[in-house]
Amino acid sequence: MNRGDRPVGIIGAGRLGQAMARTALRAGRPVVIANSRGPDSLASVISELGDGASAGTVADAAASEIVVIAVPWASVSKALEGLRWHDQIVIDATNDFDPRDLDRRTSSDVIADLVRDAPVVKAANTLAAELLGADPRQAGGQRVIFLSGDDPGAKAEVSALFHDAGFFTIDLGSLVIGGAMQQIGAPLAGANLIRLPDARS
Repeated sequence: MNRGDRPVGIIGAGRLGQAMARTALRAGRPVVIANSRGPDSLASVISELGDGASAGTVADAAASEIVVIAVPWASVSKALEGLRWHDQIVIDATNDFDPRDLDRRTSSDVIADLVRDAPVVKAANTLAAELLGADPRQAGGQRVIFLSGDDPGAKAEVSALFHDAGFFTIDLGSLVIGGAMQQIGAPLAGANLIRLPDARS
């Protein structure tokens, strides 16, 4: 099975979840998107996303090889409760807007505890949803996506997903160090950067 055949599961069907669905579809990957209200509530979302998108249960989305967590921070624990995690790659796209909740940890540290046995990659949390879901090829260049994680193979898969969607990825290193740079209040939060072609090439 090649990358284009592998569905991306998205837990959360709000603005962030739909933006990630558009990104995955632009990369040529099918999408299974889910929310807490069940697949029947997503008919209009699926219609808008178009070919390649389908609605499923949260368990359906979590069974994908790449799973995006795209729910509000306050809903994360409940959304992930009871799910089974094995070798899935988890993209943590969440933001905790009150760092006091984290007790000096990063949000991805918390996510990693909730999805034990699945490698976590922090990505797609520094851009507003409307930018994340838009065509990243801008001004003759590529919009930049930052990512961090502790598993090189997982980071390579996530980087390939965003690259195939047209983004330029920058690896910030480990989940602790890179994740801290991506959090709300950190220097990279909200940074909308375009990587322009090298004029010398």
